[in-house]
Amino acid sequence: MARAATARAIRPAVRDTAHDGFLTHRNSRWLKIALGLMLFAVLVYALTDAEPRANGGSVAGYLLGTIGALLIVWLSSLGLRKRIVTRGPYSLKGWTSAHVWLGLSLIVVGTLHSGFQFGWNIHTLAWALMMVVILSGLYGIIVYARLPAQLSANRQETTQPQMLEAIRALDRQIDTAAQPLAAAETALVRLSLEKTSIGGNLWQRLSGNYAGDGNGRALAAIQAEVDGQRRAGRPDPALTQILFLLERKAAALAQARRHIGLRARLELWLYLHVPATFALLAALTAHVVSVFLYW
Repeated sequence: MARAATARAIRPAVRDTAHDGFLTHRNSRWLKIALGLMLFAVLVYALTDAEPRANGGSVAGYLLGTIGALLIVWLSSLGLRKRIVTRGPYSLKGWTSAHVWLGLSLIVVGTLHSGFQFGWNIHTLAWALMMVVILSGLYGIIVYARLPAQLSANRQETTQPQMLEAIRALDRQIDTAAQPLAAAETALVRLSLEKTSIGGNLWQRLSGNYAGDGNGRALAAIQAEVDGQRRAGRPDPALTQILFLLERKAAALAQARRHIGLRARLELWLYLHVPATFALLAALTAHVVSVFLYW
């Protein structure tokens, strides 16, 4: 009896932790619900007899607006829900699946609620902010589906602090190896040591474009000088050693910058999605209040 009870207690957890993504959670339950909701919205809009057409002030408009407003408020609670860990039909995975699919259904519900009547007013602002939240969330789904695997492959079991320490260690080796060099060559080395930015600005992190980077400029100049010495048959061992260290630093920088860039892309959507959500709630409140006061 005790063994059977234990098995029953464990079984839901096993089903819930099965290898299915949140998009297909429980056989795509929330996708089907979202599709049903969108079909309902389309039918309500199409079958409403309003002049000149269904809009936010019609019966269909009020119905779809109420559904949309309730959905927006409920979907905004995901941040609080993440702090509570449960299993079963109301697990975080299930909640996230509902958040995604019902959020996408708002494109249809919210747009039909407006009756395609847009203008420079608080009502259109609420719709526009809703679209910003939805599209930024869609971007978040894409990056979370792709970037973690790329981060893992790039790290190669190396943490970000270890990457940065490796670059600092190379800088120390470069500084020591540059002691015998002439002043002009030392100045090139100083470019690598003093004019190299690992993370850079936001655009550099997202694009991966570090043109004009100090280490890249030093590497190109010293590579050209070493190539000339080799053609002349008298390579400088000290400069050749510097070239080798700069190449190693370039590889270490590339790995660290890819890591930082991937993390920036992974986190960027939240800096838009979360503030836009709060702005949407404010605009929605103003929209609802203005409707009841002036319509």
